[in-house]
This record gives sequence, structure tokens and C-alpha cells, in this order.
Amino acid sequence: MKAAGAIRARAVVLGLVLGLGVCAVTPLNNLYYGATPLGGGHFPLAPFFVLAWLTVLAAVLGRLFRGKAVLTGTDLMIVWMLMVVVSGVAHTGLARTFFINLTAPLHFASAGNQWNTVLRPLLPAGWYPGDDKTVETLYNGLAGGYTMSWTQVLAAIPWKAWAGPIATWGVFIGLCFFVMLCLANLFSRQWISNERMNFPLLRVPEALTGAVDSGGLAAFLTDRFLLAGLLVSVLLHTINGIGFYDPSVPQIPTLILAGPYFPKTGLFSGFTKLKIYFYPAFIGFAYLTARQISLSFWVFFLLGGLFYGFLDIIGQQVPSAALGVTFGPTLTMPEETQMIGAYGVFFLFLVWLGREHLWLTAKNALRFRFGGTDAAEWVGAPLSLWGLFLGGGALVAWSVSFGMPLGQAVLLFGAFFMVMLVASRIICQGGIAYFTLTAAPTDGLLAFGGSGIFSHMGLLMAAVMQKVLFVDLRESLLPSLFHAAKVGEGRRPKYLYLAGIVVALALAVGISFAAMLAVCHKYGLRDLQVDWETQTVTTVYENVQRLIEAPARPNTTTIGFTLMGAAVMFALVIAYQRFYWWPIHPLGYLTMYSSAMRIMWFSFFLGWLCNHLTLRYGGIALMKRVRLLFIGLILGDFLMGGIFAIIGLWTGQSYLVLPN
Repeated sequence: MKAAGAIRARAVVLGLVLGLGVCAVTPLNNLYYGATPLGGGHFPLAPFFVLAWLTVLAAVLGRLFRGKAVLTGTDLMIVWMLMVVVSGVAHTGLARTFFINLTAPLHFASAGNQWNTVLRPLLPAGWYPGDDKTVETLYNGLAGGYTMSWTQVLAAIPWKAWAGPIATWGVFIGLCFFVMLCLANLFSRQWISNERMNFPLLRVPEALTGAVDSGGLAAFLTDRFLLAGLLVSVLLHTINGIGFYDPSVPQIPTLILAGPYFPKTGLFSGFTKLKIYFYPAFIGFAYLTARQISLSFWVFFLLGGLFYGFLDIIGQQVPSAALGVTFGPTLTMPEETQMIGAYGVFFLFLVWLGREHLWLTAKNALRFRFGGTDAAEWVGAPLSLWGLFLGGGALVAWSVSFGMPLGQAVLLFGAFFMVMLVASRIICQGGIAYFTLTAAPTDGLLAFGGSGIFSHMGLLMAAVMQKVLFVDLRESLLPSLFHAAKVGEGRRPKYLYLAGIVVALALAVGISFAAMLAVCHKYGLRDLQVDWETQTVTTVYENVQRLIEAPARPNTTTIGFTLMGAAVMFALVIAYQRFYWWPIHPLGYLTMYSSAMRIMWFSFFLGWLCNHLTLRYGGIALMKRVRLLFIGLILGDFLMGGIFAIIGLWTGQSYLVLPN
């Protein structure tokens, strides 16, 4: 009989089935019904909702079968983790804008925007469907599609026209996922075993599944602290949910517009758009995060507002037009480009922290010594280093084959994966369930090199590839792979776990694409709720056109703020490493201008404050005891989110428990 910590085939199979089921229904749920998103971040709703009920089921089955573990705690963690890994693929992690990206320059081209003249000659052959009728069918839907069954819709999709572009992009996506797997495996020993990094987003699933293994799930779920936290979330969302469907019922405010209380000029002018959100789950995650990090998040957010006011006082405010053309998802002001330099320095800091591990790995890789895996690794680090270089080289070769110059491709993918690694550290160590970038990877390259750093075709290719996988990181894969490595720490057989992840990702891409095409052809893309998706994609192509028609030189304003960001981050890293009493963590600076922190800063403040007060006045014992209250907040939010997601499928409109 296998130990409770062993990875069993039943867990892998169940995780695959449930995860792929989430992928299959996500496009319909999110884009047609507009219901509560099934994913939505790095602690996705649907997988945790399923885990919570599976945990109860496992405990009941354990009693019925007199202690025989039908599903152990490890089984439940593996099931949940496989669902988490694939849940983002069907939405923001890939499929949400994928087909709009492949059709926008064809469908939205007009005599007015001149895309047919400027952009169409640059479109790489094989990236886009070659038949205009296929594109129009995607947007208008099949004739009579509303009355067709899903089987009929799938049969009527012009698969021959889509086979080429999907196969071409399938190679790109597969190689990117492979490189991410190698990156996660390469750094997992350093982050998990050497640094013993805290993973706050794993604390609640570990507590639930650990209670199953110990036989104490009933005591865990009936703990008075947990029930108190659960009750807060349940009452809040029950009242507000009823008020959403029946406007005569008053709602409890969860958003306070604090901006009008601040002056439009002076030191506090940076807070004129300040909002205070109340999300119980995010308060819970903040409490579970290291105090130094949760403190840093809200402190740096407020410092960012004060810095804007300081520039106003000294008369050095730079207009947003000085940014020029950028691709950052939330980049609006020149001072926000500090993040470009900060990301670069923090990446070097991560490499420096892991210098001994990376040096030993490089030596073993050159000597072809692949044995000796760590408890957190799927395969030996030297093998993943070779995979990283071979996968990266294949991506460069793929890009070069479609017309991108070699040097530009190397520079581009280096920037892509550097930003992804730093963002993964922020998400995993910071416990940020909802994260957005400020500046896109290409923004730094364009700031220092101008648009001339890319050829015209290279610029278009870079912007499109970035939009596919590397700019909207709310459901990106790499952080989930680091979480998966942590979940697998000390558990074997590793090959079964890794095989499950690889198979799940491969099938998830296929099923997500098929589901998205089916929804588009049944209802027509123009009738789906894709206004944001369409706007962000067309903006990418418009920006490419602007840079082609009016080439940009290196931006001295952006370079100045970038160097400032690099200097600040360097000082923070030195202080963090050299002074044990230093209270601020460098991670906080990286999120100073993130739109995610505009939503979560107050949650991190409350979580930090509660953590600080319980530890100061009650010690470790009280802090650990009260932790169950904050686990209850998280549990209640996600259980209510799942319930309202189901209600939304029946009513056609959904009360959103969590940010979309």
C-alpha cells in the first residue's frame, strides 16, 4: 500500500478530467454568459471550489470505508494543482484573445486605418487564416448556429482553414510551455529547498487536505475562528448577492471612492483616483503572507501616489504623452517606467541569490551529469538547463523562420522570460492571487533602442507574440508551475506528476481552442462579451502601425525613470541583504504601479495590521490560532463565488464575488 504522501495515478487522472472539464466550459461561461470567471487569477475559483467539496467527499468516503483512503490529502493536492495549471489556458492565460489576435488585422482592416497597406504585407505567412470567409464566419457565426447542437457546430467549423495557423502557433505555444517547465525546474531547488520560500497561496489547500490525512476535517471545519471568518464572507456576499438580483435590497458597500477627498494639486494629488476595495479573501491571503512583504505592498503603493504629488510640487510633472507608444497593459504615466529598471535589477538579484546553485548546475550540465534530483525537482537541474537553452534556441529559430532577425529574436525572448520569472517570484512569494504587469517586456527594449531596434516585420511579430503569452499575466502558466513544484516537494513518483502536467497542458490547449472556436461559430464573436479583448488586441496593431509610420527614437524620459527604478531597486536589495532590521522588502516596489495593487492595497494593509497586532500582543500561539479566521475568510469568499457562478449560469447574469 502506498504512503499518504505518494502520488497516485487516480489523482492524476481525476485532476486531468476535472481540469479539462473546466477548460471546456470556460469560454461559454466567461464570454457568452458573462458569468463569474471560473479562473481569474493564480488562485482560481473553479479548482478551489471543486477541491473544497472533494475534501468533504474524501472525508465522508474515508468514514464509509472505515479509514481506507479513497482520496488522500496528497491526492487532493495533486488534483487541485492539475486543475490550477490548466485553468488559465482556456481564458486569459492563452485562449481569451488568441483568435481575435489571429484575425484582427484581417477583419478590422479598412480604407480608413490602411491596415491592408501598412500591416498586411508584414503578416507572417502561416500565422493567420488565409481565407477571408473563414474570418467572417468566426465573427458572424454559422448560419443557424444558435439552433445547432454542439456536435453539429463542431462538425461545421472550417477546420481545414484553421489547421495551419493552429499548428504553427501550437509549435510556439508548446515551446514556450516547455521553456517555462525548464525554468520552474531550474529555480525550484533554489526557491523551495535553499531559500525555503513561503508560498502563501498554498496555505489554505494544504490546511484543508492536511486535515483529511489527520482525520480531523470535522474539527477543522467547526473551529470557531474558521466559522467566524466564514460567516463574515457568507453574510457579506449573501446580502450583496440578493441586492444584485433584487435592487430593493440594500447592499453593503465593498468599494469606497476615496479620491474626491484629496486635492488635485500638491503632495496628495496622486490619490485623486484612490479606491478602497474590501475583499475578504485578499485580506486572508495578506495575513498568510510574510509581514515584511505585506507591509511593503501597501507602503510602496502609497509612496507611488506621494511621488506623483512630489513631482507636482517641484513642477517636474511629465505629461503622459512623453511615454510615446507603449504596449504595457496599465502603463499610463512616465514615472511608472521605473518598473522597467526595477525588474531588470531584481532579476539580477534572483540570479545572484542562486549563483551557487546555478554555477553547480552549469558545471554538471557541461559534464552531462544529470543525476541527483532535489525533493522539489521533477528532473535534475542540469537537464532542465539544457532544456532551457534548447527550447529557447528552438523559439528563436521558429521566429527567424518567419522573418525576425536573429539578434532581435534572442533579445526579445530574453526579455520575455526575464519578466516572467520576476513576475512569478512576486506572485508566489507575495501571495498575490490577482496580478498585472505595469510595463510590457517590449517597452524597455523600445525605450532604449527606439523602434529601430526591430525591423518592421520584427516589430509586428514581437507585439503579436507578446500579446499571446507575455503581457497579461493574470492567469499565466509559470507561477502555477512553481506552485506545482512546491506541491510535489518530497512526493513521488515524480515522473507520474510531470507526465500529468505535460499531458494536461497539451490537452488543455487543444480543448480550449476547440471550445473557443465552437462558442464563436455558434453565436458569432461579435455577439460575445469581448469588448475588452477586441479593444486590447486592436490597440496592439494600431501601436505597431504608429511605430512603422512614425519611427520612435530612444526615449530619454523613459530611460531616466528606468535608471531611477534600477537605482532604487539596487538600494532596496542592498538594504534588504545587509541590514537584518530593514523592514521593507524589494518585492513591494515591483508592484507600486500595478493595477492589481490599486485593488488589493487596502486588503494587504488590513492583513498586515491584523498579523502585526496578533503577533505583538498574543505571540506566535495567538497568531497561529487566529490564522484560521483568515482561512475562513478565503474559504467563504471562494465558496460563495462558486455558488454565484452556478446561479449565474441559470439567470444569465452573475454577481461577482472576486475581481474580473
